Amino acid sequence: MDTVDDILLESEDKMDKATEFLQQEFAGVRTGKASPSLVENIQVDYYGASTRIKELASIATPEPRLIVINPFDPSSLPGIEKAILAANVGVTPMNDGRVIRVPIPELSEERRKELLKVAKRMTEDQRVAIRNIRREANDQIKDLQKNGKISEDERDGGLEEIQSFTDKHIKTIDDLLAAKEAEVMAV
Repeated sequence: MDTVDDILLESEDKMDKATEFLQQEFAGVRTGKASPSLVENIQVDYYGASTRIKELASIATPEPRLIVINPFDPSSLPGIEKAILAANVGVTPMNDGRVIRVPIPELSEERRKELLKVAKRMTEDQRVAIRNIRREANDQIKDLQKNGKISEDERDGGLEEIQSFTDKHIKTIDDLLAAKEAEVMAV
């Protein structure tokens, strides 16, 4: 890293990725509605290779509380069923020989609170990741100034910019958590 701008660009990119990762994680947190994201990334042992369900089958939600998995290769049905059970996502698949139906049960109050705890833990993990990115960038900027490559004013400007990126991304993930909390607690 030669310049403050390089450090700022890399840091903002890493923070964006942390935020995107949280969004993907939240997609897998089950609410009372059927969502393909609940099962699409579950790994299935398919002819010795670990493959995601979305690569083996089409996934549809014809009803608000039902996921239908239609495998491209019918011989993969038992493997998909076993993988869903092993993933422990709180659903029981039903195999009729051609498709797998996954009914989504109504969430209890206790389960909603558990899911909320999981979402809060995921959010806190990303907050920590963003703060670590900030610390790393601050150290790099301070090193540039220490080595005489930038002035104190450039250092101070860079540190302020990093802090503003951090604040913006922390607010974004807090907003994502608030939206997920509302979605999980909605009956």
